[in-house]
Amino acid sequence: MDPLVSELKQKVEDTLCPFGFEVYPFQVAWYNELLPSTFHLPLPGPTLAFLVLSTPAMFDRALKPFIQSCHLQPLTDPVDQCVAYHLRRVTESLPELQVEVIADYELHPNRRPKILAQTAAHVAGAAYYYRRQDVEADPWGSQHIAGVCIHPRFGGWFAIRGVVLLPGVEVPDLLRRKPPDCVPSRADRINLLESFNFHWQDWTYRDAVAPQERYSEEQKAYFSTPPAERLALLGLVQPSKEPSTPPEIPLTKLEKPRGRSWLSPSASPPASPGP
Repeated sequence: MDPLVSELKQKVEDTLCPFGFEVYPFQVAWYNELLPSTFHLPLPGPTLAFLVLSTPAMFDRALKPFIQSCHLQPLTDPVDQCVAYHLRRVTESLPELQVEVIADYELHPNRRPKILAQTAAHVAGAAYYYRRQDVEADPWGSQHIAGVCIHPRFGGWFAIRGVVLLPGVEVPDLLRRKPPDCVPSRADRINLLESFNFHWQDWTYRDAVAPQERYSEEQKAYFSTPPAERLALLGLVQPSKEPSTPPEIPLTKLEKPRGRSWLSPSASPPASPGP
């Protein structure tokens, strides 16, 4: 790996990894070449970026301490606020550089996502993005089938949190790392995509590969709770008297409810992401 990339990656990892995050470098060009121009990141192709995801350990290592600290003022969404806090620390760890952080849920004023998180995870080599195009002679006809990322060590038990962009840092010789194909057979890919699209509430799609670690029962209970009631679950506010919304299960960081366009074929990597 390029010495500059190694140095910057180490700084970002030192800031994030002790708290249950993982970091993967990629070039902006790898991301842009898979997408229509409307989704491009407006930076030179060789610009260095890092994909940030959270592992099951993030709940205990980052979220719980964050909730117990003084950072929640005012309290809105503890997970997003916790992630934002740690991503700000990345910016602070690189004071000599221009740093731009894009959280996975951020939108432009026209509601277009600022980053297609699963595409970024795929090109960074973090997790393989499985779509219906990866199934030969797929059985779904005209049905909409959303894609899903699978991590080689955590299966679906992780969440994509955002990207860190370093405008001005260009690394034309960065070695491209393909994501491991953890679900190689047609039958298993069909089962994965059907579990994700039709039975995502039961968590089973996350076990597409045998994970090294899953979400704890406490963590599953938190993410299965309707968003309006999560603060009450944490003992931070009284539950609302108004009817709650359906549970907002974190798929690969809430991508299914937050924006189906993120997962549409026009916003997906091709079957062969390139060398």
